[in-house]
Amino acid sequence: MLVTFQSKAASDVLMLDKHALAVMHAAGRLVTEADLKRGVFSVEQLPGAIAALEAAIAAEAPAEESEDGDQDPVHPMAQAVSLKQRAFPLLDMLRKARETEVPVLWEAGSAW
Repeated sequence: MLVTFQSKAASDVLMLDKHALAVMHAAGRLVTEADLKRGVFSVEQLPGAIAALEAAIAAEAPAEESEDGDQDPVHPMAQAVSLKQRAFPLLDMLRKARETEVPVLWEAGSAW
């Protein structure tokens, strides 16, 4: 399922539901798949969500780099996506929404 985050402050952000759940949990929203159907970060909730997401990103362990120069580098498509990379578009939207004092809404759908 595809989750669409919307705000008047920024362009829509799309995520697969399993990735959206992980990012929202990092932002302090303990939602389940059933709660993912529709929801909102109110203007009052934005500072807390931003702080929680930034803390989760800062606490994430950095990716290990191989020190063995004989091994071929891992192709970028085979590398795991970090929380920082995955959460960046939503974090940017949350920050812009806080600045303009508008909520961020989300809704899940099949995208078809």
